[in-house]
Amino acid sequence: MVRLPLTPAEAERGQRLGALLRRARGERSMLETALDARVSPETLRKIESGRVATPAFPTVAAIAEVLGLSLDAVWAEINQPEPGSLSARSARNAREWLAS
Repeated sequence: MVRLPLTPAEAERGQRLGALLRRARGERSMLETALDARVSPETLRKIESGRVATPAFPTVAAIAEVLGLSLDAVWAEINQPEPGSLSARSARNAREWLAS
């Protein structure tokens, strides 16, 4: 199977997902979290580092459940461009263009 390259937006979203999961995990060990979610520690490591930017939905759902995150909250956070990012600037420029 040939995998298409990620778009910049997909890569950014993967970085935001990884950061969210790291923050939610806090002091809890990666091993404990992965085992409780029934995913491999390597899978969790790759997701948290952004190397797997588009993990399977059941994987994200299992990790979110273990960390006490709602999927709505995960979705909302990973789809918000970070201030100063290319996506945030693009969205701001589009809004300004539409307002003019």
